[in-house]
Amino acid sequence: MKRWLIVAGDLTPLGGMDAANHALARYLAGRGDQLELVTHRAWPDLEAMPTVTVRRVSRPFGKHVLGKGLLSRAGVSAWRRLQPLGARAVVNGGNCSLAAVNWVHYLHAAYQPWVAGSLARRSKSLVTHHRDVAAERRALRSARLVVCNSRRTMADVVDRIGVDPDRVRVVYYGSDPARFARVDDRERAAAKAALSARADRPLVGFVGALGDRRKAFDTVFDAWLVLCRTRAWDADLIVVGSGGELPEWRSRAEACGVADRIRFAGFRDDVPAVMAALDGFVHPARYEAYGLAPHEALCRGVPAIVSASSGVAERFSADLDDLLLRDPDSSGELADRLSRWRSHLEQWRAAVAPLSERLRARSWDTMAAEIASAAEATA
Repeated sequence: MKRWLIVAGDLTPLGGMDAANHALARYLAGRGDQLELVTHRAWPDLEAMPTVTVRRVSRPFGKHVLGKGLLSRAGVSAWRRLQPLGARAVVNGGNCSLAAVNWVHYLHAAYQPWVAGSLARRSKSLVTHHRDVAAERRALRSARLVVCNSRRTMADVVDRIGVDPDRVRVVYYGSDPARFARVDDRERAAAKAALSARADRPLVGFVGALGDRRKAFDTVFDAWLVLCRTRAWDADLIVVGSGGELPEWRSRAEACGVADRIRFAGFRDDVPAVMAALDGFVHPARYEAYGLAPHEALCRGVPAIVSASSGVAERFSADLDDLLLRDPDSSGELADRLSRWRSHLEQWRAAVAPLSERLRARSWDTMAAEIASAAEATA
């Protein structure tokens, strides 16, 4: 029986790197491997699997920054115990420095977030960022193999961290084709009704944290203001995500007279249901190692406008180039692309169908098998 150690902040199916880590753990345990998880939170389905042991690490006051050191120390301790038994380990970025497999979902060295607020808050963010960059540099340079979620991430790891390209492998994310199946007109209408969204208006979605400006919701908001000034614009926007800037965005929508055109839904754990109601999706992120949210929207058959620099953009075929945003700071460019999307909505649905099928065809198990194979070949 093979043994594995996974060190990850959270292992849940709710999205982002958490969903990817959850999928890897389920695959390994599902094939009968002995698995130890060092984590702040593991989903109940993992804890119920007979070959899984969960070593839960506290996250004081629910603060990620306060739990980082505890997670790292617990991971190192578990590795010292398991490595002599022939175990393999998978860690994430700078969360734990081991001579094992490091799976990079986000590279701090590739982007310094801009945080609104007081001087103290901005200073704290800057200090945290420098600490995160230093931790990931140590961890990635000590890893035997670095697995990246896109070619963009691989280039950043090589250029910004100095990792030898021979020690880097690109493995794209998978998907759950059952949870994110393609939606037909009838299902879309039912999903809109469940959200109390207007059936006679197109619905555009944005999914992302509103704690800083990395996802570029400010660009979306400004583009929406421009579009709502025109009589022809008949689409509504639903924003899924929470964060420190959420109250400010709600207030700004009220002040600008677009509160009836932008719905702030906060955090939701039913993102597949929300995506089923969408006619379009926007994701103009300033930095995105991959971009699982637009990936999942595309799986549902929803045309997604994404930053050309994002990892998921690598999956787009040449005929979808008009959905790629060149400048995530340009609300004018985004407004223009949204206008063109609206003018040819049905054509764009048909155009993204082949990409939607390709993304759904690559399951989480396929992704996990590639990572496991690479790790076993490296050990």
